Amino acid sequence: MSLVNKFEFPDNKFDLYFLAYDSPKAASHGKHWTDREGIIELTHNYGTENDAKYKIHNGNKDPKGFGHVCVSVDNIQAACKRLSDAGYKFQKRLEDGRMRHIAFALDPDEYWVEIIAQNPVSETENVTTTDLETYRMNHTMIRVKDKDISLKFYQDVMGMTLQRTSENKDANFNLYFLGYGAPVGEKSANGVNPSANREGLLELTWNYGTEKEEGKVYHDGNAEPQGFGHICVSVDDLDAACKRFEDLNVNWKKRLTDGRMKNVAFVLDPDGYWIEVIQNEKYKAAPGKY
Repeated sequence: MSLVNKFEFPDNKFDLYFLAYDSPKAASHGKHWTDREGIIELTHNYGTENDAKYKIHNGNKDPKGFGHVCVSVDNIQAACKRLSDAGYKFQKRLEDGRMRHIAFALDPDEYWVEIIAQNPVSETENVTTTDLETYRMNHTMIRVKDKDISLKFYQDVMGMTLQRTSENKDANFNLYFLGYGAPVGEKSANGVNPSANREGLLELTWNYGTEKEEGKVYHDGNAEPQGFGHICVSVDDLDAACKRFEDLNVNWKKRLTDGRMKNVAFVLDPDGYWIEVIQNEKYKAAPGKY
């Protein structure tokens, strides 16, 4: 990935780093950082690097909530070997378990990074090279209590489209992939995940029966123990979008008018995950700015 933007807040003792794939072969090459779909925001609170007791909660141990981010790659065997040769750890290697077409690498804070294939796995077994310029920041996964309530929220309120569904009845869970734009469909001409070349998708994981549990089931990552913070949606007109959300009676973490930062808002989804809402500068830019 490339660093496409950075904000420093020394008075508040934290910095933000925004990373994305930005090569000529990337999905959003050269776009303004607010006009991209495949972005990862890293938050660094000053001093944590020197605190031996400081540990990030990755969301996959109790209390669970956030699951992983996902990167799609050209040649998955070569991509995983490259990471392994560099000394990075894996939660799941390609050869582990029954699912031989996905892997999970661990980043330095032990967040899970799923690795999926853009090409049929059977055709890349003997390929020894991988082209990083073709990678995609494919999706972010969160667990949800009630699939119907969450799907309605992300479609009707956030304006997303259900891209595809993966039912896993034997394992008692379903996966729902949402994003902006037309659905990709369930079939793929090359035999792999039909949305593997997309960026910025949201994966909802629904474990059967959680909708019957009392109270809150999943951890939002912002209460202790901290880890995952939020997803983010950029909009054409920030004021109009927030007025629409207000009219739809959403639950707010922060309205535009709250606090000192008047250029961001945070909506809460049905499970209490934070959704940051920002202005897409493409729609506010002066001619020739980009």
